[in-house]
Amino acid sequence: MSRRHALLAGLAGLAASLSVAAGYLPVAFSFGVAALQAGLSPAVALLVSVLVYAGASQFLLVSLLASGAGLWTALPTVMLMNARHMLYGPALQVALPPAGRLATPWLAFGLTDEVFATAMSKMPAVAEAEREHWFLGLQLGAYAAWVGGTALGVILVGEAQQWPVAVREGLSFVLPALFFALLLEAGLARWWRPMLAALAVAAVLGHFMPSYHALALAMACGALVHALRGRTGGAACPE
Repeated sequence: MSRRHALLAGLAGLAASLSVAAGYLPVAFSFGVAALQAGLSPAVALLVSVLVYAGASQFLLVSLLASGAGLWTALPTVMLMNARHMLYGPALQVALPPAGRLATPWLAFGLTDEVFATAMSKMPAVAEAEREHWFLGLQLGAYAAWVGGTALGVILVGEAQQWPVAVREGLSFVLPALFFALLLEAGLARWWRPMLAALAVAAVLGHFMPSYHALALAMACGALVHALRGRTGGAACPE
């Protein structure tokens, strides 16, 4: 494929990222504000979005660090939360051309939940030879929106105390709202057993250990219940 066609495919992917970018900007803005309010410096907050780029996991990372959890607690917790991404690559690889021209790291770094969903729904309409560059453009648009939104949050955080109380309180609910929105898209009714199991574990253990340890164990419990339910023939919950 010529450079011109590769560029046009990338620009088409960039255009397809607009819907993802529209959702990323306010969430990333809230992360920038939350990170500074949790004690991170502006440079570190921005660096987290540049290097980690893990959406909800970044909120979790900030919450764990702010609550006193050490790196050896925060790191495996975030990794456990992001383990679902290991399933995205093989599913997406089927739709990409067999003789890929772009290195795998370029295609893997920007693979988020929303990028994966957009790619799986729109990529079949893209010519097979153009799919890699289209997908790269899709990722770049989403990534730029996330980093740009974080930068805006970091820059404007000094004005946060002058914002209406409802806005300041709403920012603290961004992480739960993001998780809830993902559950609604997946079908909330199908998640109720793992959700109740994780909630019960977190509620009980929260009385006996720090909240960040209880959270990690609750996540593991939810994953275990899901796995056992699949082995016993129950309807699998969407990932």
